Amino acid sequence: MYSLISGRDDALHQELIKQQENDKVNTQFAQLANRFGPYLEHNLETVHSIITNQKLSLEDQSQRLNKIEEDLEGWKSTITELEKLHQKQQEFLITHNPHTRYTMETLRVGWEQLKTNIKRSQNEIENRITANDYRGVTEQQIEECRRCFNHFDKHRTRRLDPLDFRACLVSLGFTIPNSSQGEADFMRIMKTVDPHCTGYVTFDAFMQFMSQQTMGADTVEQMVNSFRTLAGDTPYITTEQLKRELEPELADYCINRMKAYNGPGVANGGALDYTSFAASLYGESEL
Repeated sequence: MYSLISGRDDALHQELIKQQENDKVNTQFAQLANRFGPYLEHNLETVHSIITNQKLSLEDQSQRLNKIEEDLEGWKSTITELEKLHQKQQEFLITHNPHTRYTMETLRVGWEQLKTNIKRSQNEIENRITANDYRGVTEQQIEECRRCFNHFDKHRTRRLDPLDFRACLVSLGFTIPNSSQGEADFMRIMKTVDPHCTGYVTFDAFMQFMSQQTMGADTVEQMVNSFRTLAGDTPYITTEQLKRELEPELADYCINRMKAYNGPGVANGGALDYTSFAASLYGESEL
């Protein structure tokens, strides 16, 4: 009888020790979680308020996000300690912590979400700042250019050598054939983006070039549309139409420089190609 009672007491004592150990781990976890959880929630709201605050300049928004990102780095040791305590909870088969409403899963999700939101917001703001610096380039185009540039910038120096720069342009849709004409065209581009012959192209020079290309494309399209209107929506224009619609000096200039149109739908001779003329005119402005 005594041995049964003694064994029961030992079992109860061991259970008490186990519960005390469990409570100790839960309390340690809760102390950290109850500071870290509200911090994550507060800063998730703060990031949203920063990027939606129209009274803040883009530079101010960027600085505030950078401050939160720097502060977030200081919490790495906290989440590492929480992971260790969570591992103990699993070893002790603890499934409920009465001291906190936060679980390791919710803290992980909040941590990753805050980092992601900060990085995405920083990229959006950087794209908007860049869009202000480089007229004619949309935020989507900037993001595409940045991804492409970074892909070829293997050493993260924010500059490309001529070979990588050429590959970057080709991947963005530029046609640079391996021919004497292609080499000449590329050398002309290199003179634009690397006027001091440093042997590399910076990201800023690259974006300036892309901005000029975009604005030039818009200019060509506008000119083509203007000629199309004068030509009555035909893909060519006649010398008679140019003389009738334009000032004599401008009409003569166009007639002397436009190539003959060789496409379909030409009833009589004298048809001129205004599309190639607009493209070549922009090309001359680049030289």
